[in-house]
Amino acid sequence: MMRKVFDSRDLPEAERVPAWREVTASALVPHEIEGDPGAEFLATLRAVRLAEAQVTGLMYSTLTSRRSAKLIRRCDPQLYVVCLILGGRQTIVQEHRAAPLRGNDLVLYSSWHPYQGIVEAPCGGATSVVVQFPRECLPLPADRVSRIMATRLTGREGVGAILAGCLTRLATETGPYRPADAQRLGPVLLDLITAWLAHHIEEEARTPAETRERVRFLEIQAFILRNLGAADLKPSTIAAAHHMSLRSLHRLFQRNGNGVTVAEYVRSQRLTRARRDLADPRNAGRPVQAIAARWGFSRPADFTRAFRSAFGPTPTEYRHACLRVGAQR
Repeated sequence: MMRKVFDSRDLPEAERVPAWREVTASALVPHEIEGDPGAEFLATLRAVRLAEAQVTGLMYSTLTSRRSAKLIRRCDPQLYVVCLILGGRQTIVQEHRAAPLRGNDLVLYSSWHPYQGIVEAPCGGATSVVVQFPRECLPLPADRVSRIMATRLTGREGVGAILAGCLTRLATETGPYRPADAQRLGPVLLDLITAWLAHHIEEEARTPAETRERVRFLEIQAFILRNLGAADLKPSTIAAAHHMSLRSLHRLFQRNGNGVTVAEYVRSQRLTRARRDLADPRNAGRPVQAIAARWGFSRPADFTRAFRSAFGPTPTEYRHACLRVGAQR
């Protein structure tokens, strides 16, 4: 989904740090940047615009970046910045706070106050996903938000884990997207960030109802994906697990699922994963019915019927075709 903006390997080594300084000033905000003088500087930047939010995937060598007071102009847009650390060690320092960060940590900071970022990168480089969005897009009290800026927040559990999973998927997904998808995904992402921050500042009661509903929908989708292999995964069990009525669950999917029902979502996700396993040559010796059972299809005939309806060939025909193509490569 993201497009490549910069790769330092396209440039001579002497030009890389100045070029990185220039591209990050354009794609993010202006910084003073210092690389490790004793090491080769490597960096890549990919980005996508999702309505009001910009999502950027970054990889970089050890460096220090500073957004000093002299770089902040009155005409600059005031942006909140959410950063997910995927690899390496990083520290964000702002407003007399320091957030030491490792993999799956999240942090919030702002572009209108000076800050410093210190990156310790392993051989493969430090990696992160950054979301920038206008200050006015966050419907939470600014004074309460400021109390958790430049603090380490976990992306391993609760709403933070959902947000981290969403950002990781945006950074790694290569599937087909239409331009209109970006306009739809932007508000969803901002709602999720709002709910995540509201959780940390104990402002959930003041979070807009629409935001809470979208987060609820994302939580249920995540639950479904974690339990696809359970043969008894059906709307009634999903509703019970989330302490809601079956009618409320169907209404939630009707409003947020783009016309896809709960049962249709479960079936499509199971079929997608079964198709992936069938195409994997590492599973060539595994019976089709074992793959079907892994993804919750307890009756082989039901699996074959659903697979043909969704994709055309039978599961066996699809597997043979994929293996033939793989053997010819």
